[in-house]
Amino acid sequence: MAFIAGRNGPIFHAAKRAYMAQAVGTNVSLGRDVRVGLGANLWAPVSLQVGDGVHIGRWCTVMTNGLIGRGTMLGNSVGIVGRRDHDVAVIGVPVRYTPWVGDPGLGQQSGSTEVGEDVWIGYGATVLSGVVIGRGAIVAAGAVVTRSVDPYAIVAGNPARQVGARFDAPTILSHENALLDFWRIRESEWRQR
Repeated sequence: MAFIAGRNGPIFHAAKRAYMAQAVGTNVSLGRDVRVGLGANLWAPVSLQVGDGVHIGRWCTVMTNGLIGRGTMLGNSVGIVGRRDHDVAVIGVPVRYTPWVGDPGLGQQSGSTEVGEDVWIGYGATVLSGVVIGRGAIVAAGAVVTRSVDPYAIVAGNPARQVGARFDAPTILSHENALLDFWRIRESEWRQR
């Protein structure tokens, strides 16, 4: 029975493939060892690249062009969404029927979002398209990110503002060197599978 019900059983793997096919939509490419939580939805009008070792929590919505760097973690209910996905300036058309970023030829207008490597975005945070969240940054739970975040900054609030730093400069250097070793080991493990 463990063969059928366990994480190495064929039913488990079939269910996982079915779930991932539903959760990961058009124009999204996933790296190795990416975890996508229950109820999450990933889609891009043109291209979204998710790096190796990324964890996307339950009920996350990622619907923008861009990149999520390796080793990044999105808490539950995080939204990374476009800020101009509907053309609300169209006269005489209800907003529901105006041109949308997913319509053919309009996807390039959405603005790209870049989430660097080793970033943590906390529960319920919202990141609007067109920003860069620097490597190693932390976005506090519930924050609304409307502009770019410096590497290793800690931001919180609505709109998000820097409230601290994850590490001081010497510690950043030590952390970066240790990450090189970490990723070398992971690469070796992935090659052996």
